Amino acid sequence: MTTPKFSNPASNLLKQISLRLIGLTLTTGFILRIVMICTVGISALDMTFMQYCGAFFFGAVNDLAVAIISLVALYLFVLSIGNFKYRPTVAYTIMTLLAAGTIYLTWFCPTLQDFNKGLSKASRWIMLYWTLCFAARYFLPSIRSAWTRIWLTAILFLYVCATLLNGVSEYFFWNEFAVRYNFIAVDYLVYTSEVIGNIMESYPIIPLAAVLLAISAATTWLLFRKQIAGSDCLYHSAWKLPTSAIYIALAALSAGALHLLAHMQQSENVYYNELQANGPDRFVDAFMKNRIDYKQFYSTLPEPEATDIVHDLYDSTANNFRHIPSDSAECHANIVLITMESMSASFMERFGNPERLTPVLDSLYRHSIAFDRMFANGNRTVRGLEALSLSLPPSAGQSLIKRPDLKPRTGIGSVLRDKGYRTIFFYGGKSYFDNMGPFFRSIGFDVVDIDNYSETDITFKNVWGVCDEDSYTKMLHTLDDIHDSGSPFFAQLMTISNHRPYTYPEGRIDIPATSKSRRGGIMYSDYALGRFMHEASKKPWFDNTVFVIVADHCASSAGETELPLENYHIPALIYQPSKLQPEIIGHIVSQIDLMPTVLAILGIGYDSTFYGRNALSADFTPRAFLATYQDLGYLEGDILTVLSPVKRVRQYRIDPTAENPLATVRLSEPDSVTAAHATAIYQTSALWND
Repeated sequence: MTTPKFSNPASNLLKQISLRLIGLTLTTGFILRIVMICTVGISALDMTFMQYCGAFFFGAVNDLAVAIISLVALYLFVLSIGNFKYRPTVAYTIMTLLAAGTIYLTWFCPTLQDFNKGLSKASRWIMLYWTLCFAARYFLPSIRSAWTRIWLTAILFLYVCATLLNGVSEYFFWNEFAVRYNFIAVDYLVYTSEVIGNIMESYPIIPLAAVLLAISAATTWLLFRKQIAGSDCLYHSAWKLPTSAIYIALAALSAGALHLLAHMQQSENVYYNELQANGPDRFVDAFMKNRIDYKQFYSTLPEPEATDIVHDLYDSTANNFRHIPSDSAECHANIVLITMESMSASFMERFGNPERLTPVLDSLYRHSIAFDRMFANGNRTVRGLEALSLSLPPSAGQSLIKRPDLKPRTGIGSVLRDKGYRTIFFYGGKSYFDNMGPFFRSIGFDVVDIDNYSETDITFKNVWGVCDEDSYTKMLHTLDDIHDSGSPFFAQLMTISNHRPYTYPEGRIDIPATSKSRRGGIMYSDYALGRFMHEASKKPWFDNTVFVIVADHCASSAGETELPLENYHIPALIYQPSKLQPEIIGHIVSQIDLMPTVLAILGIGYDSTFYGRNALSADFTPRAFLATYQDLGYLEGDILTVLSPVKRVRQYRIDPTAENPLATVRLSEPDSVTAAHATAIYQTSALWND
């Protein structure tokens, strides 16, 4: 009996390799889910027995589908093995193209070098290697078999290493954010220098890497040594067509399964959704969905109805336009806006923390117009900066700051520039990170980042940039110069130090910098703020300056619900001891309301398309906006409405507990009024501002 072509030794060899790689992926995924469950704790997960079964079953199916699709690189490699490419005409064509690519990358591709010098250099060396390697195999046929075995070994080792590395990386990502890979991982992939430096400073990366490489090498040898030894059979070509057809069919089926299984990840319990998901699949999904078409994916109202609701809420006309009149003579006081990295309200004694981590911030709260129920727009720095500078609800998908099509926008800065203010954005790191520098320049700000620092300006820095003290000192010197010129200023500073790896100068606080702890980062950030306020109080411009201090976002956004309110609760205050009387604002306020409130305090009238309002006004409606990159939340009164893709609308009511005053429960009966408000506001903002 003749053996079918697809059952010949080459196809059998490929099948054995594929099944072993798939088995490794499934085993790693199973272990990872157990570790994730143990990390959070069974009580915190609040999952039923059937949900645990579903998480592991659907998780295994997701892992299987991703494993099959990821085999594409292996299949392309084995399909490239053969003698056809060594025919003279084909071989010389390939060598010419490789040489031309090497020359182009070396001398004629400045764009890649400007974007990432490391990637540019690596690309040149890879092209040079392939050029020389192919030439050697063409002119020395005797080395081809050994070359195949070496590269098959290397590729299988990389597969094994990538599988294990992904498992370790997902654990650390889960430990930090309590979710699978999401848009944060996508964003961080772009900024390789900062992220790699952050990892190197935060974790014992050398021992971890050594152990990972050793385990990967041992696993590769145990699983594939026989298959590698028999790789000469891959030079025959009869097996390639039927095997390729089978793989393409399986890969297509897997892609369809992933799309179908994504609809199984719609439970109210976010942990259940995350446990059954697959990290690499979530990464690709997040990459593809960074920008989401609101009208296509979210609940909508008829456009005239949505417009009428917003115009009624804001007493506005087209594009939410209205004139904000001045209630008093305009005061062109200076404004300093300090945006504190990851400063959750829960870190403060004011909100029940007994550790005295933020004595400066707590003291300022007692002497300021302080907001007890301020909520952040999102869980990333760009969301906070977007809210404070543009006074808009969060956009679906990626923040407007990260959009590639930056354009001049009306914002707080443009209002103040029309009044004669100098507007400056300060950041102690590279402002290209998160697109901050390009964004602020696009809306008319001068940008001062680490490139503007001299060596004498820097006393301490880590991978993200200079310490907060150095940032504040740089801002003080710059503001002195602007004050001397006679112009009022609006200065916004984004702090850095309260961010992993939590390193800072020694001797400032009781926690050594070598501990690299979040508590240390919080305490140092608070210390640096106190030092800045002390130095600023000596300046001639101090009494005529309004200081606005607010967090960009909380330290975490994970929880059982899509948008846990307690993880969006941030501190915010307005401080001018010479003129403003201390006051506690107890109603709900959104991050987008903070700067319109400052403008109202100064009596500045302006034309507005902002969705933020004066939170001190008698007709202010307490409400807040909060979002991930897909879920859009609207909190009005005690009802939280969550708009999600696939046009889902869910609502929750605040139901305080002893442990969590911002705990929520799912509403069984929808509140149609707040749902309509949420839909209309997000729908019109997407229409008018995206």
